[in-house]
Amino acid sequence: MDKIKRNERLAAMTSILTSSPNHIFTLSYFCELFSTAKSTVSEDVAILQETMKQFKLGKLETVTGAAGGVRYRPIGLGSSSRAFIEEICERLRQKERQLPGGYLYFSDILSEPQLVQGMGTLIASQYYDCGADFVLTMETKGIPVALMTANALRVPLIIARRATKVYEGSAVNISYVSGSGGIETMALSRRAVKEGQRALIVDDFMRGGGTARGMIELMKEFNVSVAGICFVLALENPKKRLVEGEKALMLLSDMRDGEPFTVRPADWIE
Repeated sequence: MDKIKRNERLAAMTSILTSSPNHIFTLSYFCELFSTAKSTVSEDVAILQETMKQFKLGKLETVTGAAGGVRYRPIGLGSSSRAFIEEICERLRQKERQLPGGYLYFSDILSEPQLVQGMGTLIASQYYDCGADFVLTMETKGIPVALMTANALRVPLIIARRATKVYEGSAVNISYVSGSGGIETMALSRRAVKEGQRALIVDDFMRGGGTARGMIELMKEFNVSVAGICFVLALENPKKRLVEGEKALMLLSDMRDGEPFTVRPADWIE
């Protein structure tokens, strides 16, 4: 095999690292892949670290210890994070998206892969150090963003359902009060999670936090703690707030039929 040039190694390493976010690759892995010395690979890593820092492409971390190595973590979307969310907000401000009953249509936004991936990356950037063992969401609209968040964190996605599915075996079922005041149910297979784990809740919309509260109560049934809660869109000033410490990518003003409304990026987005 011909000697691999540095620019070739850097291109290959960038592709490998960015396609597997939050996964630790040992330096030995790259040494064997490129048939080169560990000191050379370390120099390559240093170059990539500086480049990613300069262009705000994410963070390349070196992890010490027996199982150490290097891992890539997408940190937002660089300098374009707020512009990315503002562009989505602009689309959501269209008057024809307003639905009867104070609802906003944005299912099309949640079906565009590039938008969903960007939103998942932004959410994950806030929770890398929360120790989440999995991402939890409620079927069905929140699944795409929750999946991209789980991918960026490199943890499984767990989906709570509104009814027990036979093919999932025995399940835990609970009743909860929705944001509109009605009684809803959710179920989760007993095999889905393990006692003592930590969950990151990600969902599409929060009106008052009823569904999120239900997921928190569901996790208590499994003796699982909640490491964080994040939504794509949340009502900015709900009449009743049933959860605390949550984040949202975008904030929606109170909607009334036929009246103007606003959608804006959350303050934490740089």
